[in-house]
Amino acid sequence: MLIKVFFAISIVVAATFAFPTSGVVTAQTKPKQQQSVTYSCPMHPDFKSKKPGRCPKCGMTLRPDSPAPTPQPSPSPTAAATENYSFSSLQIPNVRVLDQNGRALDFYSDLIKGHNVAINFIFTTCTTVCPVLTATFRRVQSELEKSQPDVKLISISVDPTVDTPERLRDFAEKFKAGPGWTFVTGDKTEIDSLLQRLGAGVGNKNDHTSMILIGNDPADVWTRTYGLSSPTVLIKVISDTASRK
Repeated sequence: MLIKVFFAISIVVAATFAFPTSGVVTAQTKPKQQQSVTYSCPMHPDFKSKKPGRCPKCGMTLRPDSPAPTPQPSPSPTAAATENYSFSSLQIPNVRVLDQNGRALDFYSDLIKGHNVAINFIFTTCTTVCPVLTATFRRVQSELEKSQPDVKLISISVDPTVDTPERLRDFAEKFKAGPGWTFVTGDKTEIDSLLQRLGAGVGNKNDHTSMILIGNDPADVWTRTYGLSSPTVLIKVISDTASRK
């Protein structure tokens, strides 16, 4: 009888050490490590930073990636990423440029002064984003002709060495650009200076910004927004900027 009791106690003791209680498991659980937040550019998502700041390619404010305290959606064709932009008409140089018809123009005096404008940045040999930017501008122009025909569209080549006025004219005709839409090229030094002053300078043409610069010169109000947003969204941003006094 004593042997049976001793054997039963041995089994209980062995089971206790073999299968720890849930309290022991909980005590041994390691706390979860807090994930660090990284920041990226809405226009150039390949650019990452561990600190907030601005994108070195387009100057757009970096936004926190997930997980983030207040996550921001990435730009899409139906939502424009627009930000307050510290810019003034006084920063625009009056450099000599050529339009798609070969006419010599003073950039600020002939194209910007006294107008509401939308400016994008393209090059004619581009096979990726430029055709989309240009097609979107064409749809914007078509809609603006009904409501705000005074708004001027400007497309500046970031590859002026290749983009002669003739090439720009063919490019404009391909996308059925209407009156009031000027394609700009010129001497590379002058164009590079212009791009830098507009915040769109690039070392490599393929890295040019997809942002568009929208301005109300009479009120000296400027903003930037995502050029691949839907025409409806872009028209609203343009109209809101043009209405400022």
